[in-house]
Amino acid sequence: MLRACTVDELPPGESVRIAGPEPIAVFNADGELYAIGDTCTHQDASLADGWLEGCFVECPLHAALFDLRTGMPSCLPAKQPVRTYEVQVDAGVIYVLADAAEDAA
Repeated sequence: MLRACTVDELPPGESVRIAGPEPIAVFNADGELYAIGDTCTHQDASLADGWLEGCFVECPLHAALFDLRTGMPSCLPAKQPVRTYEVQVDAGVIYVLADAAEDAA
């Protein structure tokens, strides 16, 4: 498990980036927490820097939209999905269920 931040540090409409070999973006979309691969599959851009629109994040480079629930792009220019991760909250801390072995796969 990777520690993202506390629940208080991630208000609705905000995101946080977990650095690593495979960066992960964690989003609070109206109280629902989602985690996806942070790098847009169209071009190297951080999705944590994008804009939330309901359960979608818009890439800051070319406006590709990704569904936070499935990782699937909903419009061009992105064609490939981003990876999704399970999120858990324990004692007010947000964790992403991923580890180095998974990220290397």
